[in-house]
Amino acid sequence: MTRLPRLCPAEVPVHVMHRGHDRKICFVCDDDYLSYLSLLSEGALFYGVEIHSWVLMTNHIHILATPKSDNSISRLMQHVGGHYVRYFNRMYLRTGTLWEGRFKSCLVEDETCFLVCQRYIELNPVRANIVEDPGGYRWSSYRANALGKVSNIISPHKIYTSLGATPTERMSSYRKLCSEVLDSEVLDDLRKATQRGLAFGGNRFKDQIEATFGRRVRPEKPGRKTKH
Repeated sequence: MTRLPRLCPAEVPVHVMHRGHDRKICFVCDDDYLSYLSLLSEGALFYGVEIHSWVLMTNHIHILATPKSDNSISRLMQHVGGHYVRYFNRMYLRTGTLWEGRFKSCLVEDETCFLVCQRYIELNPVRANIVEDPGGYRWSSYRANALGKVSNIISPHKIYTSLGATPTERMSSYRKLCSEVLDSEVLDDLRKATQRGLAFGGNRFKDQIEATFGRRVRPEKPGRKTKH
């Protein structure tokens, strides 16, 4: 399958996933998680990226963010990924790569799919059977978005803030959403879109992206291409 060029236009939310090489551990102790988050906070401010949600699992990460300028997501991930590899190699007396190639990503439609993606990210530790309640996991943005923990990383998206007139109302609505089961087919669409660098959303959203940027954001139809 031909790898599509990355598409991260300004003001369009992006779901990012970066996995450890051969699914090996990327975070060993608390200091590792804290170092990554420090780099993420610093890089988001410098490169102009608003972080809406994140989770750090032992061997991969997820981020939902909106770049303020074209391709600033790529610059942010290069900054964070590169500096973290150097930190990790120094800490654990190792050399070589840490990440499994370049990060995966997909564009996310804000009107219908944004909160699905945010919940998918923050409920990762629950699906992995690490915790029963997402609030019990330290290394995600759930505590900020659902419980009001102060964060210097999170910038709430307009879709999230529309959940209520006050922070208390928004958090209550969001906790209720997170208690509902996410549709397995929808999650499968999100995973496939992320792996293939496509778009997660409705046909109107995909039509608009393809017309604006002249690039396919849907899966190719099965079957061989005709040779001319």
